[in-house]
Amino acid sequence: MSITNHQQIISILIVCLTIWTAGAAEIYVAPTGNDKNRGTENAPFATVNRALREARELRRLNQIQKDEDIRILLKGGTYYLSEPIFVRPEDSGTETSTTSIESMNEEAVILSGGMQLNSWSPSKSISTSNNNLIWELDVPQIAGNLLKFRQLWVNAKKATRAKSTSGSQLDRILSWDKNDGTCWISNEAAPSEFEPGMELFIQQWWAIANLRISGMERKQDSTKLIFEMPERRIQNEHPWPAPWISKKTGNSPFYITNAKQFLDEPGEWYFDKKLSKLFYYPRPGETLSANAVIPILDNLVLMNGTIDRPIHHLQFKNISFQHSNWTRPSDYGHVPLQAGMFLLDAYKLQVPGTPDKAGLENQAWIGRPSAAIEANFVHNTSFIGCSFLHLSSTGLDYHRGVKDNRIQGNLFKDIGGSGIVIGEFSEPAVETHLPFNPSDPRELSSGNLILDNLITQVSTEDWGTVGIAAGFVNDITIAHNEISEVSYTGISLGWGWTKTENAMRNNKIIANKIHHYGKHLYDVAGIYTLSAQPNSRIEGNMVYDIYQNNYAHDPYHWFYLYTDEGSSYITVINNWVPAPKFLQNANGPGNTWANNNASLNESTKRDAGVRAPYSNMLDQIVTDKEWPLKEVPKYSAIELIGKDLNTKSIKELVATKGFIHPEVYTWKNRVVVYGYLNYKDAFIKELHQLFPKSKIKSYDTPFYEYQKAEQCMDSAIVDSWDHIVLTANLVDDPIMQQEYMDYHATQYQKWPEVSEGFCNANFQQLQIFRNGRQLLLFISIPKGSDFEKLNPLTVKNNPKVEEWNSLMARYQTGIKGTNKGEVWVEFQKVE
Repeated sequence: MSITNHQQIISILIVCLTIWTAGAAEIYVAPTGNDKNRGTENAPFATVNRALREARELRRLNQIQKDEDIRILLKGGTYYLSEPIFVRPEDSGTETSTTSIESMNEEAVILSGGMQLNSWSPSKSISTSNNNLIWELDVPQIAGNLLKFRQLWVNAKKATRAKSTSGSQLDRILSWDKNDGTCWISNEAAPSEFEPGMELFIQQWWAIANLRISGMERKQDSTKLIFEMPERRIQNEHPWPAPWISKKTGNSPFYITNAKQFLDEPGEWYFDKKLSKLFYYPRPGETLSANAVIPILDNLVLMNGTIDRPIHHLQFKNISFQHSNWTRPSDYGHVPLQAGMFLLDAYKLQVPGTPDKAGLENQAWIGRPSAAIEANFVHNTSFIGCSFLHLSSTGLDYHRGVKDNRIQGNLFKDIGGSGIVIGEFSEPAVETHLPFNPSDPRELSSGNLILDNLITQVSTEDWGTVGIAAGFVNDITIAHNEISEVSYTGISLGWGWTKTENAMRNNKIIANKIHHYGKHLYDVAGIYTLSAQPNSRIEGNMVYDIYQNNYAHDPYHWFYLYTDEGSSYITVINNWVPAPKFLQNANGPGNTWANNNASLNESTKRDAGVRAPYSNMLDQIVTDKEWPLKEVPKYSAIELIGKDLNTKSIKELVATKGFIHPEVYTWKNRVVVYGYLNYKDAFIKELHQLFPKSKIKSYDTPFYEYQKAEQCMDSAIVDSWDHIVLTANLVDDPIMQQEYMDYHATQYQKWPEVSEGFCNANFQQLQIFRNGRQLLLFISIPKGSDFEKLNPLTVKNNPKVEEWNSLMARYQTGIKGTNKGEVWVEFQKVE
């Protein structure tokens, strides 16, 4: 790069010396630097804020050519921030001259909002019930003020704030009184004594709440908890979500936290504010030299442009952001509505209905949790190859007026809230069910890319937060991310619960891999949407492996894909899921669902998730091996045999059990329920109660199964099927029964023409179940097709199928109640 002598003189006079390389100005920062240095490699600055000022001066004084970048290079090490990094409109680059903040030579660079503490000593004032050693250290004050924090990391592993239950166990509330805003719990679950600062952590449907306890009243057999304001009012005035009381699933689960008396498990901690001492119960193998970090700063980076002067053309690259703080729940409690957006005010309408929604019964105004990185009115910025670790609340939040930004190849791990939040989620002054459609389009979030990120072990504090939360966004692409180990939903797209067209449109969720989700909360899905979003697509994603949730308000209310209230004009197509466990709840018009199943081409599974060169970070995924997964729903059947079988009652019972596409069929004194019956045990128990004199037979796994997607050249299957249900008996000869089973076990190898015939007839699926001698045969055909026309196609130009049918007839006979010579009889569907 060449500059004039005049420019060189000005540069020296204002102490703006930097190292120049071809095509870029380089400003250096190091943990051992000094902000009074010159910012060169040999005399680096100490802070990024000082380096940004230097870059700002270079641009102000036109020391940069129009096609030259500014690179702020951070040498390896940990930078403990005393204030956030402030990025201003003056720090913007241009399309040909970007400002980049990045690690030097990809060295390990950590920007930490925490404080390191390591002067542990054995505690003399507290011990455990089994006399295990407790550690303590003095927490320094800043300007005479106590530090406030809700998290602690010891040797880079998150510790647990002392709580009343062990491990992952929870207690159950006894009752909740909305009139006086109190909760009753058993004396066994209650603290032995009241300690100021205690909080109730309670699970309520698709959210949690943190409620500060102001007092306790112990009675003979139960204890009443009284809560602080304002959360006491908000918790008891808002209708959804709320604590639940249920004989079937148990009442709302909870634990109490932040009391010295709960410090009874390795890995737990407690901060005594009176003494300004931190107490810690060490894990096995930890020594007094263990490194502890508490979070101090809520924000590590603030990028705040304005609507008229946005920040633009700036990037962060290969930097680790760690140890953010968020203490609002300690000051005001925390009562979220959904996705971690907390209620500022809420109440139930006595007369439901608003201009936008005639049936709306609740009003709510929300706030937004703080984030380690917050951005407003930023264009063409990026975070590339960074990591977001050990954060108290949201990792990265692109809020209002954010356009054409790129978030790619980053790791989000060990985060208390959502990994990524983007777009408007209703401002505090706007009722949250109103559609967002600003008169000035510059307020919109549009054209952003979220690509190839790994998001794992997030939502660890607020269980209702998500992997990626996108609100009122326009033309966003969320693609090739992998999301795992989340307490709730993987990707949430949309806000407002409205069918009214709004700012959202042209959104894409493409080729993401989502698994090990729903760990703590249901009413959940791998991918979830809200409100009208014209010309939006959910395509090529892979969703599987949801956690078993023993404390869910409804154990059946989980899904792979879920379009919720007002979702409209969205195409959901070609997504790989193990079973069609979907929900389309109160949707608007124009949605298209097609080809979402486990029979897609292997390329869908192969292409989903993080791509090279970022896939090397996938070794950061650690799934919880001790936490069970839900069984994949599979087709099975239940048969009732008896008198006076009320099919209406059976259908009503089926509707309550979370079955997928269940159908009821009848023949004489028999009723068959068929579908994805993944909660059969509870269903059978209730059937026995309804029909105690009836015989109930379960058909769990087909011994023979044909799938069009696996056996046919034309492997495309349709979404909607009709089932033909037939039954017969095997002959009463064990040897012949075994021969029959052997024929079916080897059919694909020795009689391939049989499955070719099924392909020719366009059978979508064929399953044969056996219980004793009885066979149940289910033939699935495209919905609305005529079986009598399709079935002859199995033998057309295929004499081997006719030979097979004749051979199989030797082994089959009619069930009790058939006419002489009658073998297979057909059940009729109950409409």
